[in-house]
Amino acid sequence: MIGYTTLGVSDMDAAKTFYAELFASKGAKIVTDMGRIAFISTGRGQPMLAVCEPYDKQPATSGNGTMVAFVADSKEEVDAIYARAIELGASDDGAPGQRIPDRFYGAYVRDADNNKLCFFVFG
Repeated sequence: MIGYTTLGVSDMDAAKTFYAELFASKGAKIVTDMGRIAFISTGRGQPMLAVCEPYDKQPATSGNGTMVAFVADSKEEVDAIYARAIELGASDDGAPGQRIPDRFYGAYVRDADNNKLCFFVFG
C-alpha cells in the first residue's frame, strides 16, 4: 500500500549517499533524482524512500513519534543493516535485539537529520 515515504534532510548529497549505501545490499539505488528530492528503491513498482529538502524551505526536522521501519529477511540482516547504518554515521537508538519474545526482533538508529529508522523482522 505504501508508494513512498519522504524524509526531510539538510544535506541532500550526504542523505543520498547514506540511504543508497545503507540499502545497496538489497539492490536499492537512486531511481529518480530531481535535485530537491531523490527516490531510492529496489526497482520499478516497488516502495520508495524519498529524501528531500523541505518544500517550504524551512529547516528539516524529525517528527516526535515518527519512524520509518524497514523489513529485513532475518535477524542476521537486521544486525548487518544496523551495523552498516552506524558505519555510515547514524547514531544508535536501540541496538539489535528481541523486543517481543518469538514475535519481533528490531534495531533502531537515527540518521544525520535525527530521523528515526527501524530495521526489523517478525519472529
